[in-house]
Amino acid sequence: MTTKRVQPLARDAMAYVLAGGRGSRLKELTDRRAKPAVYFGGKARIIDFALSNALNSGIRRIGVATQYKAHSLIRHLQRGWDFFRPERNESFDILPASQRVSETQWYEGTADAVYQNIDIIEPYNPEYMVILAGDHIYKMDYELMLQQHVDSGADVTIGCLEVPRMEATGFGVMHVDGTDRIIDFVEKPSDPPGIPDKPDFALASMGIYVFHTKFLMECLRRDAADPNSSRDFGKDIIPWIVANGKAVAHRFTQSCVRSDFEKEAYWRDVGTIDAYWQANIDLTAIVPELDIYDKSWPIWTYAEITPPAKFVHDDEDRRGSAVSSVVSGDCIISGSSLYNSLLFTGVRANSYSRLEGAVILPNVRIGRRAQLRNVVIDAGVTIPEGLVVGEDPELDAKRFRRSENGICLITQQMIDKLDL
Repeated sequence: MTTKRVQPLARDAMAYVLAGGRGSRLKELTDRRAKPAVYFGGKARIIDFALSNALNSGIRRIGVATQYKAHSLIRHLQRGWDFFRPERNESFDILPASQRVSETQWYEGTADAVYQNIDIIEPYNPEYMVILAGDHIYKMDYELMLQQHVDSGADVTIGCLEVPRMEATGFGVMHVDGTDRIIDFVEKPSDPPGIPDKPDFALASMGIYVFHTKFLMECLRRDAADPNSSRDFGKDIIPWIVANGKAVAHRFTQSCVRSDFEKEAYWRDVGTIDAYWQANIDLTAIVPELDIYDKSWPIWTYAEITPPAKFVHDDEDRRGSAVSSVVSGDCIISGSSLYNSLLFTGVRANSYSRLEGAVILPNVRIGRRAQLRNVVIDAGVTIPEGLVVGEDPELDAKRFRRSENGICLITQQMIDKLDL
């Protein structure tokens, strides 16, 4: 006879978000901020997706480990995530690498980023730990993963994506048996093992782990005592459990949150300029693959107090207009034309300019007669009058950061170097 659960498992869980990475493949976008703090979707930051998933799943204890250039991220968390109340048994801890274990030691790896804060975690006495990466775009109900973890009796449950087998060469891949128990964990294999029920697909790690807290702490302390360890979940902790305990895969399709408009399970690593641009531009589609308008699973973030967006001028060649575009608050489209573009808060697009396939971060000024196509413009940039980007690949590559797919990243430093 099984006992009926009185409350969701999420109420006895703590979510621990690993948000210390730079994300160097985003180039200059992460010169001033960590990857989880990079803007996404018009008003959010990348980290808001993992945090919102935790909150919407019913988790009320959250810790965020920060390290690389964390000021922008910490400021965002303080402004947008300060509503947790201790008197309701809620907590929200920002945990920068602060040399708490050693005067010389920063977080050495993902596992060490948890180990160094054991003395902060243990007094909360969470029964379960949900370890999350803070740099992916997706919607997921962690309660369903917690339920599988408990029901299967696993030592660790690992969130996994089903990806075409030969596309899994860049991931950590789970080799599973017919019950989804992990029998081997292979890092970036040249010939990934297929899934028994779907041999043309492989199970790739999402960097999401569920543990019983007591077991996790034992693993972390043992790992910290090993001088040969790299202090990493994927390289050290998980392979040890696969070899010595019970590791089980949890398929993302079982807990992915989808509205009526979302046909496929949506997960994106927006870790390159091309992927970042594409995921933002995807939101301008009539029916986007990711529904950020789903009120049943809101993406929480810092909500700035801003005036509405405004479109002005109605002359033949000077009309404030937007087609298939996302335009945030405090934007003024003054005689400018937008096509398939996404604008964050506070953008000013001046007369006769044209933006097509443009991802414009907050507080950018677009000068008159600028013609911009397939660009990502960093926050606070002032685009000079008449600048043309997206027509001459060779000139673009000399002036800006041009990606393999022809997307130009533009920063103020690049603009300041132009000889106009």
